[in-house]
Amino acid sequence: MTIRHHLRLPAILLTTLAMGIAHADGGELTGKVKLACEAILCLSTGSPPGECSPSLSEYFSINFDDFSDTIQGRINFLNLCPVSSETPQMKSLVNAIANGAGRCDAASLNATLIAYTNGLQGCIQGIKPAYCSDYEGHAYTDLHNGAHYVVTQSQTYWPFNNFMGSNSNNSGSFLNGFTGGNGQNSTQTCGHWVD
Repeated sequence: MTIRHHLRLPAILLTTLAMGIAHADGGELTGKVKLACEAILCLSTGSPPGECSPSLSEYFSINFDDFSDTIQGRINFLNLCPVSSETPQMKSLVNAIANGAGRCDAASLNATLIAYTNGLQGCIQGIKPAYCSDYEGHAYTDLHNGAHYVVTQSQTYWPFNNFMGSNSNNSGSFLNGFTGGNGQNSTQTCGHWVD
């Protein structure tokens, strides 16, 4: 079975890719051009088949010290595919893939979205970065909305523990202006991302 048979992409993407491949000198794509086209197809689905391994390996091997250089290198690679810039939708797909692929799964989100409250306690944020929304919500991807957030607990903390110690009763009058005048604790919802 071919990669196209395994992938469930919107028909418009497959049609666009097929038209572009047909214009590629009437022959079959080879080398990095073929890998770039396959990578676009494979990274546009939530469950790529095993045939995607060579193109995904090529794509994810593009790494530079500066992450913005990595993203640009991945865009340059995907742009080797003849159809990558034929329509505005394909251009935006390439950008969405380069910015989101490999960064929007549960493991990546759990590692990068941790925030610290009160200087000590970590809590994973429950709002996806815009690049994930662009990638997962693109008209040419079928990623099943990606990872979702599961609430596991609520943490209560007093915002000024570092100034007055850990006892929330230390809400002296000088701090009342910072806490709305009543020295109330704050609550933060914590959870984690799952695929």
